[in-house]
Amino acid sequence: MTYKITDYSKKQAEKYDVEIKPSKKKNKKIDVYKNGALIASIGDIRYNDYGKYLEVNKNYALKKRKLYKLRHEKDRHKLNSPGYYADKILW
Repeated sequence: MTYKITDYSKKQAEKYDVEIKPSKKKNKKIDVYKNGALIASIGDIRYNDYGKYLEVNKNYALKKRKLYKLRHEKDRHKLNSPGYYADKILW
């Protein structure tokens, strides 16, 4: 199953100067590229993300985003790591 990249994620990728494509890895949502080189595969296809939640309900999306950021506090600040890009592009 291929993940359909949300408009939110597309805008975020532009903001962080990376290119994103649906992932080729099993159970991953997005492959992140910088200067044509793969730098991370992010997101678990079995779970929603902020962009997907936004399509349904903004208030619920904000709650889910807050919980995600709390749950991933340790890994979302490591510059150029998969956790960093998941936080910046998906959440």
